[in-house]
Amino acid sequence: MRKLLIAGLLAGPLSTAAFAQDSSPPAGGFHIEGLGGYDSARIEDDKDGGVLYGVGAGYDFRVGRALLGIQGEASESTNDGCVFGLAAPGDSLCARAGRELFIGGRAGFMAGRRILLYGTAGYTNARFRIDYAAGTAAGTNNFSVAQNLDGVRVGAGAEFGIGSRAFLRTELRYSNFEQGSDRGQAVAGFGFRF
Repeated sequence: MRKLLIAGLLAGPLSTAAFAQDSSPPAGGFHIEGLGGYDSARIEDDKDGGVLYGVGAGYDFRVGRALLGIQGEASESTNDGCVFGLAAPGDSLCARAGRELFIGGRAGFMAGRRILLYGTAGYTNARFRIDYAAGTAAGTNNFSVAQNLDGVRVGAGAEFGIGSRAFLRTELRYSNFEQGSDRGQAVAGFGFRF
């Protein structure tokens, strides 16, 4: 009888601990998320800011407290700006940062039961567009150039588990592209693990 009583007393705290572990979000497996934030791109020495929005997905492998993952992302930006009177009165040079595609990896560790800290790096490709309008006097000199530029992105972030499958994420990142263009971004995400 005494053994049953001791077993019953031990079973309560052990089952509570097991339940608490089950209610914490998994930090591994497939995930998908929506993204939004601030985008600051430098194109041909013009540096302006805009709103970034997009989607991301990936797969994480958890080993103890460590996490390794692969991820992909597609985003769009409202980042554009113009300079007027550059070469002649009435002319304008406008630069726009468009869509960006990213594929890379991340590595991190669980800093708490619901907190993941990580770093990320990978390949990125962004579309940039430059439009020049010579003004009303010399309309024949107008031109437009659109290019997809390859680059490298690095970043660091934190992910916070909410409930059993949802998470919030915040990330700071920097991308360096060919031909002297770069961009910095501050991004927040909301997603789910499956």
